[in-house]
Amino acid sequence: MASGNKVVWGISAAVVAGVVLLFLFVGKKSSGEQYRVISPSRGVIVEHVSTTGVVEPRNRLKIQPAIAGRVEEVMVREGEMVEKGRVLALLSSSERAALLDAAKLQGKDEQAYWKGVYRETAVLAPIDGQVIVRSIEPGQTVSASDSLFVLSDRLTVKAFVDETDIGRVKNNQRAVISLDAYPDIRVGGRVSHIYYESHLQNNVSIYFVDVVPDSIPTVYRSGMSANIDISVRERPHALLLPRSAVNVSGKRSSVLLEEPGVAGGRDIAVSTGISDDVNIEILSGISDSSRVLMPDASFVLPAEKDATNPFMPRRKKKKDS
Repeated sequence: MASGNKVVWGISAAVVAGVVLLFLFVGKKSSGEQYRVISPSRGVIVEHVSTTGVVEPRNRLKIQPAIAGRVEEVMVREGEMVEKGRVLALLSSSERAALLDAAKLQGKDEQAYWKGVYRETAVLAPIDGQVIVRSIEPGQTVSASDSLFVLSDRLTVKAFVDETDIGRVKNNQRAVISLDAYPDIRVGGRVSHIYYESHLQNNVSIYFVDVVPDSIPTVYRSGMSANIDISVRERPHALLLPRSAVNVSGKRSSVLLEEPGVAGGRDIAVSTGISDDVNIEILSGISDSSRVLMPDASFVLPAEKDATNPFMPRRKKKKDS
């Protein structure tokens, strides 16, 4: 029984020692907190709605043949820009194809005669645009329901905006577009249309928003994933502080002002406006000449020499020979 009591007392002493060491460590860390003095700056701050999207044609037209028959000639390649009315391909109807095949057995002159009498059917481009799909080759047999080409008049970006942000998005707002495939290429754009119907995506209601790029880089392809930053608010001459200099507790925001004789500065409430990834706008509470204390993230506590965990077993040091 006495042995059991010794074990219990030993465990209790170890726990107490651990708690004491923990409080000493935390107290030492908090007491060593360091600040640096900064002053607010004036500058432009922009609030963004950041989201993802996909590159899509603004008008995607699937071109089908007016007749069933055989493809005689394809006159465009995929990726080529075409004008409205340009001939994309020449088709022979099923009757013409059969007639020409029969005439070919009679000789070249007979075939040439029927080619001149019975002309091909042309497939024309209905709009100015780019050929983004070419699905036929010469000699291929097609039906009236087959798709020969797909044309796109202009590539746009369809952004997926959460319902909590859609109220801040307006037509003609500026945006910046980047692609997952080419993150270094950033293109400016503008919001052109906000859809009225929502869509459920991952159990979240989202709205489609069309963003038209100012220019289309050659690397853009339909279906590419995009990242979009839409500028919803901007302040051209705002009073700015780094976000880490502002303490937010519930609905109250405050900063620490440098004050001689007061360790850690004086806490003062401020009114804030918009923010970005780095800065936050200060509407009231301080001025341009205020001296604000900001926690110094570069401060690191010096490592204690031979600091070890008392609960970890120690290796025995080798004796000098």
